[in-house]
Amino acid sequence: MLRAGIVGLPNVGKSTLFNALVANAKAEAANFPFCTIEPNVGVVPVPDNRLDVLANISNSQQIVPTRIEFVDIAGLVQGASKGEGLGNQFLANIREVDAIVHVVRCFESDDIMHVSGSVDPARDIEVINLELVLSDLAQVERRMERARKQAKKDKQAQVEVELLERLAAALNDGKSVRQLELTEEEEAIIKPLGLLTKKPIIYATNVSEEDIAIGNQWVEQVREIAQQDNALVVVVSAQVESELIELSEEEKADFLESLGIQEGGLQSLIHATYEILGLRTFLTTGEKETRAWTITAGMTAPEAAGVIHSDFERGFIRADTISYDKLVEAQSMAAAREQGLVRSEGKDYVVQEGDVMEFKFNV
Repeated sequence: MLRAGIVGLPNVGKSTLFNALVANAKAEAANFPFCTIEPNVGVVPVPDNRLDVLANISNSQQIVPTRIEFVDIAGLVQGASKGEGLGNQFLANIREVDAIVHVVRCFESDDIMHVSGSVDPARDIEVINLELVLSDLAQVERRMERARKQAKKDKQAQVEVELLERLAAALNDGKSVRQLELTEEEEAIIKPLGLLTKKPIIYATNVSEEDIAIGNQWVEQVREIAQQDNALVVVVSAQVESELIELSEEEKADFLESLGIQEGGLQSLIHATYEILGLRTFLTTGEKETRAWTITAGMTAPEAAGVIHSDFERGFIRADTISYDKLVEAQSMAAAREQGLVRSEGKDYVVQEGDVMEFKFNV
């Protein structure tokens, strides 16, 4: 399952946003640092209107959306990499996620204190990023010490030492591992380290309700920083998300329209997470169920089949495939077959976003 870790300084709105995203999560969102003692985890369905449409066409008994797991990780402070606050414990939690959602405070409030005394996104981002860099540097140096001992007898370990020395130099300069160009072999070597600055990052700029549609000067500041670090920016409002929880679907749509936006923070964050991780969705539909499946861009038909079950990939023969739009036009798979819209795709076919697929395989 896809996992996104929500990080940031204390009192930037992390837990409030998490509670709103997950709705039934138990995270406490009190106005003091370290109110989250253990990482809170919430699994939410990925909104996809295509599922309802396909379920109607197929008369499906159930709809199964794909899901994303949000992990609310306690507020980091300066010195976290050295154990300040509850640092080491929470940095370890970040290593386990696929992407980092860094919540940055971009609103003024006399009621909610800022841990540093003022609103300054650039400073806040630098504090968090430095702690991630320092944590990675310690991780790399520990591994380098072991690799150097192995390198005396193992040539492959020498290759690892040279790579780790390169990483250490970059981290010492304050650079993230994301900014380095690495080969596939080098990517494989460092993958077990779970380096924090290698993980894709999304900056969630937490703004007031008044700024949700157009942002503000602080949001623009974050956008400039994100461009330098191959990161994405999403404008959210924990205040707005909290209000959306109490509304019906129709009321939500009216409320969002009144704010001048088309979707809430959950959808925006999910779209950004899929984009930054290079993910795609294919669909299956029938009387039993209509279901969404998440794959990595570039996956072939057999690899996509393997996401459903490893036996499907091993015994793959072909995949009957049609785009979502064409199936909706035909209004049934039977009609689509009669019209010649269903394609028989083989092992080399690269699955596209929105493909509706039925796999044929040997048991």
